[in-house]
Amino acid sequence: MNPGVGVVGLYVRDQEEALQFYVEKVGFRVHTDVKNGDFRWLTVQHPDQPTFQLGLFVPQAPMVDASTAQALREAVAKGAMPPLVLHVSDCRAEYERMRAAGVEFTQEPIDRFGTVDAGFRDPAGNGWKMIEARG
Repeated sequence: MNPGVGVVGLYVRDQEEALQFYVEKVGFRVHTDVKNGDFRWLTVQHPDQPTFQLGLFVPQAPMVDASTAQALREAVAKGAMPPLVLHVSDCRAEYERMRAAGVEFTQEPIDRFGTVDAGFRDPAGNGWKMIEARG
């Protein structure tokens, strides 16, 4: 076992919708999908980063109470959560691939800060920056 962060959770409004988005459109793969009553532990991972998982969780009990869950869903839908960053080897190529798969981008690829970046949001409203790794 390697020490360090293994899973980072992301709030989504619907796990099936999120699963389809992250697997079919972004290119991640399912790591864990386990149900325990109404709770579902669902994680995906980038195929080139097998030691890290992105948890796709609906804000609900037992994680939070009902009023907090509603507030979290509203914050995510507004795009108020901190952005996530996806490093890619070719931002423009990934932009074209993902756009063809149905990802709606909030920013086309642009050159800045010595690299290329683009922006998109998942179906729940979580914002992503896609940044071309410097060579």
